[in-house]
Amino acid sequence: MKARRNHKAGVGRRQAGFTLLEVLVAVLILAIGLLGLAGLQAASLRYNQDAHLRSQATLLAYDMSDRMRTNRVAALNGDYDQAFPDPPEACDPELVPSGGTAAEDDLEDWLNMVACLLPRGNGSIQRNGDIVLIRVRWDEERDGELQTLDFRTRL
Repeated sequence: MKARRNHKAGVGRRQAGFTLLEVLVAVLILAIGLLGLAGLQAASLRYNQDAHLRSQATLLAYDMSDRMRTNRVAALNGDYDQAFPDPPEACDPELVPSGGTAAEDDLEDWLNMVACLLPRGNGSIQRNGDIVLIRVRWDEERDGELQTLDFRTRL
């Protein structure tokens, strides 16, 4: 009696190398996925930094509004009114206010904090009656395009 050929053995020889092709395709798909993940991580870090800067600007605006409410009479007299300094104040981490009026010291300290906490940070205060517009500017992308936060409050 003659032995029959095993058909399964023939199938295995015809598919030799096909598994290697599948592995190469899987590695390619994995590599594309990892590149996409790396791009997503980079965008996430950038947006996280942008959100941090916006939070700092908001806190700085709240800080100045609290200072003005504490010294309400001077604020209503216009002692806190301030245009954007040109050029913006430079950061001085060891600044001690010069000893002027409370409003002058508050402005000096606040503008220094804006300069220290935000890249190219700058601030202005405009008053219309008891409504105050506090504006904080900074360079979010460090490309020269300034972002502005407008904060309106009533004293």
